[in-house]
Amino acid sequence: MLLKDNELTIRDATAADAHTLGEWWRDGRVMAHAGFPLGLDETDEQIAESLSHDSDDRRRRLIIELEGEPIGEMSYSILEDGTAEIGIKICREDKQEKGYGKRLLRMLIRELFRRGAPKIILDTNLKNTRAQHVYETLGFRKTSVNIDSWTDQLGVPQTTVNYELLPGELR
Repeated sequence: MLLKDNELTIRDATAADAHTLGEWWRDGRVMAHAGFPLGLDETDEQIAESLSHDSDDRRRRLIIELEGEPIGEMSYSILEDGTAEIGIKICREDKQEKGYGKRLLRMLIRELFRRGAPKIILDTNLKNTRAQHVYETLGFRKTSVNIDSWTDQLGVPQTTVNYELLPGELR
């Protein structure tokens, strides 16, 4: 995948991105909102190996670039019914809260619908009200709240919110 909108680019992650992804994934500050306040214990080599199995029709990790510099990541998985499950993380703190997330999500969602996805789903932590606002502004509908649905690295129960978006609902 290669999507561009002015200064923003979304592209497939490759083995060459493993070091950048590794730095982000091992950083607890970057990963805390995803439930990994201690970061992930994955080597660059493990990440590169994992990326080598990505495919457009099953699962793809993506790099977000701003003016050619990596600032975050996105991903999508295609479920058995064709539904696309997506995720986004602006990893560079100095690039957060600037409206990039909404633009990037719109780019990815349009492409996945163009490719035939009948529905887009995602989830977020109940405490991540900033993300919920963005998703709802884009037209996502809250489908469920899952109380204490999983436990983070520190043993703290986490509640998630599920969302879905159908073709024609993107704003």
